[in-house]
Amino acid sequence: MSATPAIPEQDPRETLREVFGFDDFRPGQRAVVERLLEGGNVLAVMPTGAGKSMCFQIPALMKPGFAVIVSPLIALMQNQVALLQSFGAPAGMLHSGRPREENVADWKAAVEGRIKLLYMSPERLATDRMQAALAKADVSMFVIDEAHCISQWGHDFRPEYLALSQLRDLKPGAPVAAFTATADEDTRQDMVKRIFGGDVEAYVSGFDRPNLTLSVEEKSGPDKRIEELLDERRGKQGIVYCGSRKNTEKLADSLRAAGHNAVAYHAGLADDDRAARLDRFLSEPDLVVCATIAFGMGIDKPDIRFVIHRDMPASPEAYYQEIGRAGRDGRPAEAILLYSAADLMFRRRMIDDGGAPEEIKRHEKRKLDILSGFCEAVTCRRNLLLSYFGEVRTEPCGKCDVCIDPPKTEDATGDARLFLEAAMDTGEVYGQAHLIDVLRGAETEKVLKASHDDLAVFARGRDRSAKAWRSLVGQLFAQGYVEMQGEYRSIVVTQEGRAFLGSNATVSVKQSRKNATTSALKRQQIEVPPDFDEDLLSRLKAKRLELAQAKGAPAYTIFSDRTLIDMALRRPTNQPELLAVYGVGLKKAETYGEVFLEVVAGS
Repeated sequence: MSATPAIPEQDPRETLREVFGFDDFRPGQRAVVERLLEGGNVLAVMPTGAGKSMCFQIPALMKPGFAVIVSPLIALMQNQVALLQSFGAPAGMLHSGRPREENVADWKAAVEGRIKLLYMSPERLATDRMQAALAKADVSMFVIDEAHCISQWGHDFRPEYLALSQLRDLKPGAPVAAFTATADEDTRQDMVKRIFGGDVEAYVSGFDRPNLTLSVEEKSGPDKRIEELLDERRGKQGIVYCGSRKNTEKLADSLRAAGHNAVAYHAGLADDDRAARLDRFLSEPDLVVCATIAFGMGIDKPDIRFVIHRDMPASPEAYYQEIGRAGRDGRPAEAILLYSAADLMFRRRMIDDGGAPEEIKRHEKRKLDILSGFCEAVTCRRNLLLSYFGEVRTEPCGKCDVCIDPPKTEDATGDARLFLEAAMDTGEVYGQAHLIDVLRGAETEKVLKASHDDLAVFARGRDRSAKAWRSLVGQLFAQGYVEMQGEYRSIVVTQEGRAFLGSNATVSVKQSRKNATTSALKRQQIEVPPDFDEDLLSRLKAKRLELAQAKGAPAYTIFSDRTLIDMALRRPTNQPELLAVYGVGLKKAETYGEVFLEVVAGS
């Protein structure tokens, strides 16, 4: 049988009212519903909580035949089908987690007209047997949920979704509808090409979630900080996203020890254990789930009051999708992200160690740089996030931490120009760390070997700490002035960056009390006083020589003379004080700090 494209005579609002009890559609829903009722293909990009599912459920209930909904996760299918059945809507599903007889029964019910919405995985739909059966069945439409999974540019690419490009030819009379909450322009274009062959009616409803308050904190002792945040939110339910299974377990243990109702959730748990923990989340109003990204997709729980990221997400899309699980009831909710440079480095390593093609890796790193810029923002965070998805706003939102409590900023235009000049003067073939070494006057082997200590920019940025430089570079990435290219993550100045150099534009960065103190210390000239401890300097040089000989490397590759003189002057007793010494960066402090602190302590 062929699909029937005739438009039902009933007003879709009547079906909405009769089945779901709603008087009218939400903004953006009606146009998509009517397009599908007319038999047209649809790409709908709608924010989480905007009612995407209703856009295809209403037409599916009204049109002859049954709709096939492709869903990436069994948990998502189960949740959607259970919800539909609770409204009395005839829905079923086919997936590997059910007994065969139950799958057969639902298929038979769909073919016989007793089920109007049939959910299945992309793997099942891609089989020759299923496609042959669907070609003969009265399919009213094909629906691809979480459609961004088909795009290699998307944040959650799933190879099994690629087979869905066949749907447009499988049943010519049945429209194809693709739905997602998270897709930037590149991802949207890729979806249109792969799913629809290059042309489709697209509906983009906007990305704003005005009830969410966005905030970012510098990460320091994250588990303790999360415990404090939960103390302030006792009795409320939330999700804490962690970057690893180990961190979910560790954090959940510490929160329980502090008296919180908390549980870990990740893909490494047994199926029955995961199901039990999900059931607890759905039934216990104060349970906090410490989870990897395996948790949350498709969970229709409206009263999640906060989402905390213990670790940095992989991309702006991942961040947007994960915070979208809070406040789906429209009431105030919070999204709190703990951020550190170490997280950024960890994410970069994950990309480098992955098996993706170089073009995809560059794309993922660009997204990571944009998210880093979002974390370092000195202007409205919501506007920055929305602009990434193509939604431009000029008025501050008034509901992010930057708007509520604006950070103290400093003009960094001069240093921004200096960094861009350093990148160009060194041929745009070096990474961020090397350029910062050049600007801060660090006499590393790499700097000296390339004769970069002879450049005009050498040591002109010594007043800014390495950490402050990284913050500034994050702003340059966010504003599109620089990008990373190649295997070695070389910093390249973009056309926008070159235009900035020839303009009157400015760049601001957040002031950091710690950074300001460090900078002030490093601005001091190194003058050897009359009572200078020459003996300590001699012992520092002896230790440097010992380490250099063990490595078979020149002594200056450990520390320069200037660094050892400053170390003898300051006599640091711990790592933070050591980082205030001229020429000591994070890597050097990590590698040699303990050894040289022992020499100082023994004086």
